[in-house]
Amino acid sequence: MDEEKRKKPAVSPSAMRAGTQSGAIALNDEQRLAWLQLLRSENVGPATFRDLINHFRSAAAALEALPELIARGGAAGRIRIATRDMAEREMERAAREKACFIGMGEPDYPPALRSIDYPPPLICVKGNPGVLTQNAVAIVGSRNASVNGMRLTGRLASELGLAGYAIVSGLARGIDAIAHKHSLETGTIAVFAGGVDIVFPEENAQLAGEIIDNGGAFVSEMPMGWKPRSKDFPRRNRLVAGIAHGLLVVEAARRSGSLISARLANESGRPVYAVPGSPLDPRHEGTNWLIKQGAMLVTGADDIIADLADSLPPAGNAFWSGETEEDTALPAVTAADDARGRILDALGPEPVEVDDLIRFTGATAGQVQLVLIELDLAGRIERHGGNRVSLIRGA
Repeated sequence: MDEEKRKKPAVSPSAMRAGTQSGAIALNDEQRLAWLQLLRSENVGPATFRDLINHFRSAAAALEALPELIARGGAAGRIRIATRDMAEREMERAAREKACFIGMGEPDYPPALRSIDYPPPLICVKGNPGVLTQNAVAIVGSRNASVNGMRLTGRLASELGLAGYAIVSGLARGIDAIAHKHSLETGTIAVFAGGVDIVFPEENAQLAGEIIDNGGAFVSEMPMGWKPRSKDFPRRNRLVAGIAHGLLVVEAARRSGSLISARLANESGRPVYAVPGSPLDPRHEGTNWLIKQGAMLVTGADDIIADLADSLPPAGNAFWSGETEEDTALPAVTAADDARGRILDALGPEPVEVDDLIRFTGATAGQVQLVLIELDLAGRIERHGGNRVSLIRGA
């Protein structure tokens, strides 16, 4: 591996504007700030962000339109719109931590992550962004790992690293920590459930420092200073699975976060690998079950290396074309008043494909998109995989 590239220091957002990747966008500082402000506004998740950018062509124009969109969506209460000052403070906090925000489509955004359903528009990265562009394998497993499980994890992580793969995991105790520790010299990525300035668990603070010192990176889609809650870990697992080209489970109970990661990887078209174990050990119930469900049984790194060599990496999918200096004018809003009632009548608590809404309501794609933006901002619909939506009961 190129040692100079691996130990490249963290770069500032403005320094990343000059990327040369084919088709890459380059946000300027003002656009990056507007993206962050829009994304930190209430009810603006990755799907709504994408639709807003597609419809209004820039985050600045979308922010201008938010109050009217929220009102038309019929919000039951006040919906908080992030202020520019809030976004500036988070940017400043990130700079103090030597972290930066990378937009989807920019050169250092993980290529495989672009291909998942609703990838995060912005990720916060501390450390070396260059490691995010390596092909990667995720390794996850039990926090209460066995001695043999930890030994095997260390060997697998080392061998995959020497084969050129960065190792992605969640910095949890047990399997995660061992995977990071044995890939420090070859590239490792720790995905956080909270802000990149909040190391969790605290017992891994020394390991976290070693990751940064050795040219690795922290990644999160959560705000700076965010302390992780239990419900934030599935979002973390989604990024672990999305950044990687394949996911390996070493040890896992039948009901565990590792199996959530495996499901998310499978849904994103990633191969899932599992190490078999004794049926008498509950730490192997999950991995043995995965193998029964079709996960590839592996006993060594060569199994994974050979399988990934025969498959194409996930293709990046730019959901929007990206902002340019010219894309700052607010276009005329599609008149959706005549279609709003038909779209609302067609929605229910069961998920429905957006294409079916267009087909069965007779509305245009633009009308449906605009109404869904309004309802999403008002907190009245839920997004599902496969470009499906449903009404939230009681909303």
